[in-house]
Amino acid sequence: MTTVRSAAAPPGVVNVSSVRQRSPLRYPGGKTWLVPYVLSLLRSDTYESDVMYEPFAGGGIISLSAVAEGLVDRAVMVEKDDGVAAMWSVILGDHRWLVGRILSFEPTRPNVEDVLASGGSGARALAFRTIIRNRFSYGGIMARGASLIKGGESGRGITSRWYPETIAARITEIARMSGRLRVVHGDGLDVMARCRSRRAIFFIDPPYTAAGKRAGRRLYDHSSVDHARLFRLASRTLNPVVMTYDRSDKVAGMARSHGLYVRRVPMVSGHHAAMDELVITNRAAAPRLRSRPRSRRR
Repeated sequence: MTTVRSAAAPPGVVNVSSVRQRSPLRYPGGKTWLVPYVLSLLRSDTYESDVMYEPFAGGGIISLSAVAEGLVDRAVMVEKDDGVAAMWSVILGDHRWLVGRILSFEPTRPNVEDVLASGGSGARALAFRTIIRNRFSYGGIMARGASLIKGGESGRGITSRWYPETIAARITEIARMSGRLRVVHGDGLDVMARCRSRRAIFFIDPPYTAAGKRAGRRLYDHSSVDHARLFRLASRTLNPVVMTYDRSDKVAGMARSHGLYVRRVPMVSGHHAAMDELVITNRAAAPRLRSRPRSRRR
């Protein structure tokens, strides 16, 4: 398996700080650590696909990376949250306005509070409010009522995660791929159930609310997931499926009861904490992984 390594990570362990960041969001529960693993799978005969469906898109780094690396022709990013879905729609269709708004924003606490308190429901208003909520909330937590950053990094306070030029550059790069990306505002499981493409792969990263986990409820407004239905869909589709879950014996047992396969993938967090999570697939074994991507249609 091809992994991204750094001096802080033991051999074979992915360090998230060494993986290229493509998303404008600092998403809680994001899957930066899994990028090298999924991209390696996509280089194999077993997982080779034309289109990636991501039913719980969130920060979207897996879809963005797969498209940018040419390992799928296109990606369908499904998101239930109004603000996150609006943000992706604006990036793919009106990114210059959003970039201009970000670069001109004065990041004071009163200005942040004004944006978060604004009641605009149009796509532009929702998109910008989502960026502000994500970048100025503690831990990037997206749920309503999340507290704002206080001390921040190196005493920078509320601005410690506000890098307007970097965010604008990522948005511009995503916009260049707009012809190969599609956002669907809706229920990811419904979209998955309706998919009829034989050349699709599903990357599924649901809120961690299975087996009594509470993290998802704290982090997201839309944390309720029918995990039983999700596992049924994953077990019945003929398309490749890659799911990620928090490490849990109950979740592993649920997966195996549906005929799915469970692996533990180690990582080192941005805070240098070693941990691993579950990767669940409907393929019996990890294939021989290619060190270079296949040639793809552009």
